[in-house]
Amino acid sequence: MSVLVLKPGLLDTLQDAGRYGYSNWGINPGGSMDRYAAQVANMLVGNPVTEAVIEIHFPGPQLLFEQTALISICGSDFAPMLDDQTLPMWQPIVVRRNTALHFDKLQNGGRCYLALHGGIDVEKWLNSYSTHLNAVAGGFNGRKLEKLDRIFQGEPLFYFPAWLQDKKEYSLLNWRVDIQKAYEHPHEIYITEGHEWKLLQEGSREDLTAGSFIIHPSSDRMGYQLKGEQLLLTQPVELLSSGVNFGTLQLLPSGQLVVLMADHQTTGGYPRIAHVISAHLPKLAQLRPSDCIHFTLISLAEAEELYIKQQKDLVVLHRACVDHLKQLVC
Repeated sequence: MSVLVLKPGLLDTLQDAGRYGYSNWGINPGGSMDRYAAQVANMLVGNPVTEAVIEIHFPGPQLLFEQTALISICGSDFAPMLDDQTLPMWQPIVVRRNTALHFDKLQNGGRCYLALHGGIDVEKWLNSYSTHLNAVAGGFNGRKLEKLDRIFQGEPLFYFPAWLQDKKEYSLLNWRVDIQKAYEHPHEIYITEGHEWKLLQEGSREDLTAGSFIIHPSSDRMGYQLKGEQLLLTQPVELLSSGVNFGTLQLLPSGQLVVLMADHQTTGGYPRIAHVISAHLPKLAQLRPSDCIHFTLISLAEAEELYIKQQKDLVVLHRACVDHLKQLVC
């Protein structure tokens, strides 16, 4: 079974949960920007949560399903259409062969994820399916998807074409995900103190949490450039390059901030004044250029509690998806 790219989107790449364990080689983890949405997309179609998905930015691609497929679309809402019919988000869907998926309108968010039951048949690079654009490795030949690329699906675990109703282009499976908790208050991002937090002047600490910051148009998968009140250090400082992570807030010499994203470098020499909490990385990943961000400082204990709750919710959701699919198969 395969999916043919009739028309490429702005940046369509294969991504998974990330490539860990190679930072000492200068290879960052990469992976899906919104790992919550990517995991849920896989859960809905019965895949392991680490399976490869297609990460889509707007304007999105046009994809032809050459065989009947079980899919889900999670993340931002780009008004997905199957031929001339609107498809729902966050729900498993069986789509008929020779139908085309396209994305007509940006409703909200920054990126969405398409999961195919059985996964995507590509080779791993350093234990990950994720596309590393700078290294031209992983994913689909190390690059974004282009016109007439053919994406082959993995082996299905069960026979789903029987769930497609006669004379219909698609059939919805009767469960979907409530995402209200994961993405509520999308512009409110919680942070914890970074290693160089105390180097900030007291007034700049207040400005960081009291003001708002705008995402600059030059932002990408490597980092969001933020524009806001100039932040100042108590004194000039030179730092050795040290490890950074997805969500690290660095203070540039200009007094402006950059928040590192999925394709961040492995080390950096700018002050790490704060870190976006793990539970809010999905919200951060769905923001777009010109969106504003309001930061709220919380403790490590609070950040851990929010992350643990989010992971518990994912476990419950995964079990529910497995149970629903088992009932249909049986």
